[in-house]
Amino acid sequence: MGQNHRNVYKDYHKIFSVSTESFEGLALEIFRYQARSNPVYAEFVSALGIDPEKIREITAIPFLPIRFFKTSGLIVEGAHAEKVFESSGTTGMQHSKHLVADLSLYEESFTRCFELFYGPVTNWCVIGLLPSYLERSNSSLVYMTSHLITASGHPDSGFYLDDLDRLMQKLKELEKAGQPVWLIGVSFALLDLAEKFPMKLDHTLILETGGMKGRREELIRPELHDRLMKAFHKKCIHSEYGMTELLSQSYSKGEGVFNSPPWMKILLRDAEDPFHLLEKGRGTINVIDLANIHSCSFIATDDTGSVKEDGSFELWGRVDGSDLRGCSLLIA
Repeated sequence: MGQNHRNVYKDYHKIFSVSTESFEGLALEIFRYQARSNPVYAEFVSALGIDPEKIREITAIPFLPIRFFKTSGLIVEGAHAEKVFESSGTTGMQHSKHLVADLSLYEESFTRCFELFYGPVTNWCVIGLLPSYLERSNSSLVYMTSHLITASGHPDSGFYLDDLDRLMQKLKELEKAGQPVWLIGVSFALLDLAEKFPMKLDHTLILETGGMKGRREELIRPELHDRLMKAFHKKCIHSEYGMTELLSQSYSKGEGVFNSPPWMKILLRDAEDPFHLLEKGRGTINVIDLANIHSCSFIATDDTGSVKEDGSFELWGRVDGSDLRGCSLLIA
């Protein structure tokens, strides 16, 4: 961790060793820390008339509306931004900005998360098909993918901007060699590949990150996945639930059901009462991401969904009137 973090929050190691049993206690500890140390969040909590010391369960924690990432510099006192990630979006839109005080913490989060769901990254050839994101230097998704490409150590790992012909040839070579490939792509680029070069991909895992970026008509996720499965002869398409405002990711291995790493939890808020939180059922999604230790770990998103008994969740769409998100998953 960066030196400034040792002066800010000394127990960061707890985040990635948290268990189901210890999650609530650590979340409450981090809530009280951020309610003291993050000026924006502290003002929000105070405005609600909440005494952090009296909060005893995670469903009583106030969640910061995600739009604050567009209007405020969310970072704890004593920390300094090592990198500022910015959300994608159309020209003229106000973008979210995530002030990341320690990139090594982000790297540890997404690497541990990857290996939790997909095993050692060195087992894979990692290919990024993210043309719209590569045009920006401040994309957290590009940063993550670039790091995984390097960490894989495979000579054919890399980004493919708009050269679908070269990508098709490379995938054929890797398939012939029996090399497992982790292909992460934005929806419109994966559809372009599917339409131009349909092929049987036995050893390639396809993971979509959502987003048409105005390049194609929007599709509901089942229709997108159906087209990709038919083109590539796959039984399922994987998905990622991630965003600029989070340093962790949830993954779906098919059927639209997402699972999160142990240091991340999805809760639901009631549409009629945003301060009434549920750990299962349907509602609007609130996220606890303990890896956001130096910004804000408690975020009220504009996504709607449902949470199952085991903590897995499904996404249903966006709250009416909310901003379109470049990294959002498709509206169902």
